[in-house]
Amino acid sequence: MPILPNGRLVYGMQLPVQSQSTIYAEAWEAGAGPGDLVKIARAADRSGFAYLASCDHVAIPRRLAGAMSTIWYDPVATLAFLAGVTERVLLMSHVAVVGLRHPLVTAKQYATLDHLSGGRLILGVGAGHVREEFEAVGADFERRGAVLDETIDALRAALGPEEYPSFRGERYAFEGLGQRPRPAQRRVPVWVGGSSPAAVRRAALRGDGWLPQGDPRDQLPTRIARLKELREQAGVEEPIVVGAITEPLYVGEPGWGTGRHTLTGKPEALAESLRAYRAMGVDQIQIRFRSRGCAELTDQMAAFGAEVAPHLHD
Repeated sequence: MPILPNGRLVYGMQLPVQSQSTIYAEAWEAGAGPGDLVKIARAADRSGFAYLASCDHVAIPRRLAGAMSTIWYDPVATLAFLAGVTERVLLMSHVAVVGLRHPLVTAKQYATLDHLSGGRLILGVGAGHVREEFEAVGADFERRGAVLDETIDALRAALGPEEYPSFRGERYAFEGLGQRPRPAQRRVPVWVGGSSPAAVRRAALRGDGWLPQGDPRDQLPTRIARLKELREQAGVEEPIVVGAITEPLYVGEPGWGTGRHTLTGKPEALAESLRAYRAMGVDQIQIRFRSRGCAELTDQMAAFGAEVAPHLHD
């Protein structure tokens, strides 16, 4: 597993530009492109970010396009592109809707990404929520939770060290079929996304990490306790990386309207606020910066890495 907490709070971020839901996209992202993603990825590499994340949708129906937009880059293509311009930052799907594809197809894509990046993959997975997307590709929307459970198990086999993996489940079965290249990591970490009771249980029983979906701070301790209780009951002894998505953030005084829920101010004050996540059992925080352009975003990333991050462990 590439991220081992060791008592320290690490930080990563979801890439802008590659998905542009109106819930969180900044206005400047509409005109941005590959060059901006390269600048952001290199800034993350320089500024100590643990990972960059890219999310996954195949197609958005018209009824949802107004809020979600139809801009959703393919995560494997996006992360592979950025692997070539970075050196150390990890590359995460947050989250891959793996129930849309056969596990061997997913394994081929992500094993290749891990191989090409030198072992920098974190495979974040989730159940998905867009019915039309499932129906268009012939996937089972009604039973997507059960499909995801089996798919995780199948991916564990398909992404392991064996050239000819084998698996037999209710929906999927394969053996005697070789896939190379193999992942560079002996065990690709699987982090499970979602905050529903089913998602928390899935993370506890099957995940190396848990990716809650923007839970308010006051709800996280209860869910973390439940996660660890379920894991203990199941006899799973390996550590699990607990994540959180922070409030929007701006280092310093913005001088423009960043929204009343945005954390702003001096680096020490921001770090003090973020340390509360570690106190409740969080190992990694995903940060979303407010910005008016790519240059302001990369400046914010640099300021966070240089001025805020050193105080996360005070």
